[in-house]
Amino acid sequence: MSEWNADEIMTVTAARSLAGRTSCFVGIGLPSTAANLARRTCNPDLALIYESGTIGAKPTRLPLSIGDGELGETADAVVSVPEIFNYWLQPGRVDVGFLGAAQVDRLGNINTTVIGDYRTPSVRLPGAGGAPEIAASCRETIVIVRHRPRILVDRLAFVTSLGFGAGPGHRADLGLRGRGPIRLITDLGVLEPDPETCELTLVSIHPGVALDDVRAATGWPLAVHADLAVTAPPTTAELTALRSLTKGDRVA
Repeated sequence: MSEWNADEIMTVTAARSLAGRTSCFVGIGLPSTAANLARRTCNPDLALIYESGTIGAKPTRLPLSIGDGELGETADAVVSVPEIFNYWLQPGRVDVGFLGAAQVDRLGNINTTVIGDYRTPSVRLPGAGGAPEIAASCRETIVIVRHRPRILVDRLAFVTSLGFGAGPGHRADLGLRGRGPIRLITDLGVLEPDPETCELTLVSIHPGVALDDVRAATGWPLAVHADLAVTAPPTTAELTALRSLTKGDRVA
């Protein structure tokens, strides 16, 4: 089982980012797939937290939404939504927040609200949910998206969830507890914020991907790390676990 596709290496790479973490506040969609894969591979003790109030959920299949009964049935605890935010999230008790996005800009800010003018948008998106609080208060944030020019944009029409805002120091000025986005994982590579400018910089490229293709798929002039790495391909065990998960195979 040596063949894999772009979505699979993206998801596996994202799951590996959760190795060694204690708790993860999980967004639905791609983040949930990667977080559940991490529990099946590199971090079986990872506590998955969903904004519906489930702590330590251990779903036997991918949940359909944050309200999927599988999350509550398999959780260590189920608390109220106010408690999950006021006691667990906002005081900084969660290691990492794992988010998806409709758009991300060069400073890791996220848009899930509208494309175009807010009053007369060309597209109205699903909205914020708990993402703004996750981005603000988790100790660190990881974002997973597909790498397209319309997704990785130079400037957002609307900032739903703050990354580094206007640049260095902005989060501290606002009194935000978390460090902000430490990694953006796509189907082409991995970007991390520059320690000085906070601009997302390509640090790893997936096998078989051309650098020019990554630049062409990015909506700003992409900075590339001097020691650009090549992402380790998925192992047979990782692919087996991922494909079982996405097929809906249950685990005991």
